[in-house]
Amino acid sequence: MIDRIVGTVVFVISVSAFWVARGYEAGFGDPLGPAVFPQMVAALAAILSLGLILRPDPNPKAQSRPALTRQIATLAVLAGYVLLLEPLGFPLSTTLGTACLALLFGAGPAKAGLTGAAVGVSLFVIFDKVLGLPLPFAPALFG
Repeated sequence: MIDRIVGTVVFVISVSAFWVARGYEAGFGDPLGPAVFPQMVAALAAILSLGLILRPDPNPKAQSRPALTRQIATLAVLAGYVLLLEPLGFPLSTTLGTACLALLFGAGPAKAGLTGAAVGVSLFVIFDKVLGLPLPFAPALFG
């Protein structure tokens, strides 16, 4: 039953995201437009959620407490990432988010910090500098 509930929730969110994304517009000459990527992700999520609805696991097992705690912590890190993205900027918030996720998945503090820094800086360079997609650098720190 839980598979069908989760599948239905994901399906509703996916359809809503697809509907909202159709109104995205960009002021520059992107041939596909900004709505294509979120619509593709939403459509794929909706299709996969139908699998949960139509073919649920016949013998679902409850998550162990450590696994459930790690899943809730992961959701908290992702929510924190979204909330800190604009105030801290993309590189720092991505570094912190990636490092926290690495710690949750068992990396040591040094490896988590190094991975976070590498991901934060490299994604900023790729998206902001190479692809020309403007990302907030650090508005709260540099005014």
